[in-house]
Amino acid sequence: MNGPPANGPHAHEPHAHEPDRDLEDFASRLFALARAGETARIVDYVEAGVPVNLANDKGDTLLMLAAYHGHAGTVRALTERGADPDRANDRGQRPLAGAVFKKEPEVVRALLDAGADPHAGSPSAADTARMFGHTEFLAWFGEPRGPR
Repeated sequence: MNGPPANGPHAHEPHAHEPDRDLEDFASRLFALARAGETARIVDYVEAGVPVNLANDKGDTLLMLAAYHGHAGTVRALTERGADPDRANDRGQRPLAGAVFKKEPEVVRALLDAGADPHAGSPSAADTARMFGHTEFLAWFGEPRGPR
């Protein structure tokens, strides 16, 4: 006999309370791909079954990270595959407000094209544009440009 049977009393069974480090590492790599704008790789994973609205421990989705880091192509690819352009993170921040804050016009346009609401959230993208004097974005949102 070569040892206990695989399903016997000495078989190794993972404990439910042990974190799955491989899964955590994989998720971390996905979020890094979103930050880096690795569109083709992210699309491959999403099309293979990774949830398009996957969020990290702060509630930041792949879309939020791509938007905040200025990757319009990744934003478009994710929204075309069903990513929610208005999904807020745990702090109530939305991708459009982040793109306005970072002054990323191509990302702002991609999110608007995907149906993002410039008035949603607090502060909203419109509030953020007013706060930082981004009059171009205010015009895109149909907002008055403020005092002249």
